[in-house]
Amino acid sequence: MKPILLVTRRLPPAIEARAACDYDARLNADDTPVTGADILARAGGASAVLCCPAEKLDAATIGALPDSVRVIGTFSVGFDHIDMAATRARGIAVVNTPDVLSVATAECAMLLILAAARRAGEGERLVRSGTWSGWAPTQLLGTGVAGRRLGIFGMGRIGRELAAMARGFGMAVHYRDQARLPPELELGATYHDSDESFLPVCDVLSLHAPGGAGTRHWLNADRLARLPRGAIVANAARGTLIDDDALVAALRSGHVAAAGLDVYNDEPRVAAALLACEPIVLLPHLGSATVETRDAMGHRVLDGIDAVLRGGFAINLVA
Repeated sequence: MKPILLVTRRLPPAIEARAACDYDARLNADDTPVTGADILARAGGASAVLCCPAEKLDAATIGALPDSVRVIGTFSVGFDHIDMAATRARGIAVVNTPDVLSVATAECAMLLILAAARRAGEGERLVRSGTWSGWAPTQLLGTGVAGRRLGIFGMGRIGRELAAMARGFGMAVHYRDQARLPPELELGATYHDSDESFLPVCDVLSLHAPGGAGTRHWLNADRLARLPRGAIVANAARGTLIDDDALVAALRSGHVAAAGLDVYNDEPRVAAALLACEPIVLLPHLGSATVETRDAMGHRVLDGIDAVLRGGFAINLVA
């Protein structure tokens, strides 16, 4: 008898086909976020749950999962939507999707940087509105990125992929992290061990730190004020890294010239102040949204679930 796998959301066809082949898969034809109560209603007898980052698996939900559940797989690298203390207390393993989405997410961050710098969002809205009157010498003047200093907050896999892309655009790379990288990973980037030295050199600031209480609203009014006037901010990591009100105030004052956001504090709700602020490019959490990447993510998380249920070693075991 195949173990039961509860899948909370619709997944790419290749991943659903593999799940249906290897498991008694309880798939979901719907593609909207589900609640903890929805998960519990469908989890009876399940050996594993495959969830997505929009699902909040809090302590109450995890505590009420049936004893049969041995592993939770998340279709993401981040796992701040899962109460890890609760999974440890229950002895439930958690696996994620590291390594396979770094390039796609870095591409999205670079897209945000370029679109914000060149005011692409405003330009696209102008054309679609039907009010564009043609080329003009002073129309929507942005700024180039060549020769600018890129600051990366969080120099993990995604941050390093962005650094490689930025070098191709002629940008100088600076980074802030808990520890300095070895030279073979740093590749000439400049390390900063304090906000005081890091933020003032960030002509462009791209956020790539994990979410959670330790980084909540890291980019606040004080840190925004330390950026050079006219800086650009991009966030393709976690929405909770930014204080929305502080960012909007910095944009309205002109201290920050533009921003590009792919993630938000209360997804899928986007703060009204962000929607009303023109010099922001807003994307609907597209960081890993390529066919190749989403398939790779699905195979990686299923590999981890397989390994845990077999009693083997999962390379993507979080805890």
